[in-house]
Amino acid sequence: MRVLAITHEEHAGPGVFGEVIREVGHSLEEWMVPTEPEPPADPLGYGAVLVLGGAMNVDEGDEHRWLHTERRIVGELLEREVPLVGLCLGGQMVASAAGAVPRRAPRPEIGWHMVELTDAGREDPVVGPLAPAFEAFQWHSYEFPLPPGAAALARSEVSLQAARIGESAWAMQFHPEVTKADALRWTADFGSDADAVRIGVDPDALALEIEAKMDAFNELGRGICRRWLDVAAGA
Repeated sequence: MRVLAITHEEHAGPGVFGEVIREVGHSLEEWMVPTEPEPPADPLGYGAVLVLGGAMNVDEGDEHRWLHTERRIVGELLEREVPLVGLCLGGQMVASAAGAVPRRAPRPEIGWHMVELTDAGREDPVVGPLAPAFEAFQWHSYEFPLPPGAAALARSEVSLQAARIGESAWAMQFHPEVTKADALRWTADFGSDADAVRIGVDPDALALEIEAKMDAFNELGRGICRRWLDVAAGA
């Protein structure tokens, strides 16, 4: 199966999802939308599509004109029922294309936060095995509300964390794909995020937490990716 990863920044790539995709024998192609006007192939021709994160927000289309193009493509993927998962910014993009209006969250979630599954989440083929709850690495100031007709799968104290649109698309707010190296890089560069500075992120303390927790969290992320690929392969 050919998988497309839609990326937005150099250090926000497919991470452990990319590792799993290749390990199980699928091919992975990446499209860095801000710098590459055209994808490597027609996005509708892939067996599955992964939409990743970035420091920009979905409502910043005036500043990042490519967001409009990407949203249109994600909408076409949803319409054609191409297996799809969006993570953080990507989750907001998928939710937006499904009819939700992402917005600023009541407060940022940066670092490790508990996530609880809903009843629907416990039955979901991708996130269900994480029940009843898990700790997730997060870095976001925006959230997505539940799109019309979608199933809410998981929530934190602050925001919706996972939703399923139809039978083949997922939007997630946390970062199951992030590698330890990228998480540490984001933490070292926390000063470029005004919200991280405002809420008083302690980069040294957060780096220690990442060192202690990321290996186990990466196994959780690999499981999510494997189950998503299983659904995609059967679609």
